[in-house]
Amino acid sequence: MSDGLFGAIRISASGLSGQRTKMDVVARNLANAETTQTADGTPYRRQRAIFEQVLGQKIQRNSLKMGRSEGSRLSVTNPGHISGKSSSTETVGGGITSEVKVAPDASEFRVVYDPGHPDADEDGYVLMPNVNPITEMVDMITASRAYEANISAVQTSKEMFNQALKI
Repeated sequence: MSDGLFGAIRISASGLSGQRTKMDVVARNLANAETTQTADGTPYRRQRAIFEQVLGQKIQRNSLKMGRSEGSRLSVTNPGHISGKSSSTETVGGGITSEVKVAPDASEFRVVYDPGHPDADEDGYVLMPNVNPITEMVDMITASRAYEANISAVQTSKEMFNQALKI
């Protein structure tokens, strides 16, 4: 156990932090699902939490041993537009880094016919945010279950540590 006794807890803590960020993003999306005007004059654009794991030093050392000159990155991301600001970075024992980036979704805004809306154009159409409440609720449930799974992993690790101390 090169990460010590607390490596499993650090990994789960990284997952907890990432899933908390994802739930915050989903909550922000749901809160702005009907916002037709932001500070820049456009409808609210849906945000996405993108998870990325970087095995920096370990892969770089293995690459050098195998004769490769450049470092490698292993990333797990959702497809689509991924540029954005990094909101959470945690180093998990052994050189593994977990990043959660928040990036705008590149999908098109919805166009709704509502001539009485204050933001309607001359034809009566309003650009609405690209937020689908059903998709957001599915994302929230997924993040919530992943959060619960990480809590369960922390609890299991604690129980294993307690059992090991009894031996």
